[in-house]
Amino acid sequence: MPKLNRNGVKINYEVYGNGPALFLTHGFSATSEMWNDQIDSLGKHYQLIIWDMRGHGHTDYPNNLSLYSEEETIEDIRAILDKLQINKANIGGMSLGGYMSLAFYYKYPKMVDSLIIIDTGPGFKNPEARENWNNYALKQANKFEKNGLDALTNKSKEMNPNNHKNSKGLALAARGMLTQKDDRIIRELTNIKVPSLIIVGENDKPFIAAANYMEKKIQNSKKVVIKDAGHAVNIDQPDIFNCEVIKFLGT
Repeated sequence: MPKLNRNGVKINYEVYGNGPALFLTHGFSATSEMWNDQIDSLGKHYQLIIWDMRGHGHTDYPNNLSLYSEEETIEDIRAILDKLQINKANIGGMSLGGYMSLAFYYKYPKMVDSLIIIDTGPGFKNPEARENWNNYALKQANKFEKNGLDALTNKSKEMNPNNHKNSKGLALAARGMLTQKDDRIIRELTNIKVPSLIIVGENDKPFIAAANYMEKKIQNSKKVVIKDAGHAVNIDQPDIFNCEVIKFLGT
């Protein structure tokens, strides 16, 4: 497992295959392990890069809350791409990873060939709705601080407690990365200029409306609803998911 040291924080990443670069970011409290069913299929056609965000998996769990943020995550993605000498990539992610992919595009649009947004919400224009979300994120942090990795018991499939060292990083990530400061991500959807694939599981009810909204707002976007799939659509229906990604990106 290669590690990148960025300002003292060791970032875990993995690379599979050759071809156009495809960079995927996992969701909150998941890890790069959630992409296991994508490695063989997508690695045949693309240079597939997966990684662990701060406080997750095999990446470091720094103690300082200020080291967990949207800004730090964007720069971690940039640093991995720079390390691999990749100037432009297809950027995608699931849930929080999709949100961070959008944030990366806004800062570095010239580095993005396309976006793949999976089971993701783009945030909230309504301040009250955003406050409710942030309260939810802080409750998640409290659960990790109180219950440790047991807080992941009976959660969505991608959230495997065995893939994390401890719960400390997840609590800090909930406070610093899962919370949202403003409505910039949702407000700037109309400024996205690259082809965008929006994927959502038909049973992922909270994110269906978000997928519909993004399809309307993002130019040159395509929405795919995958049957018999929930929030972890790439795990629930890996073959269909992989086919849709390949169809979108081409070979």
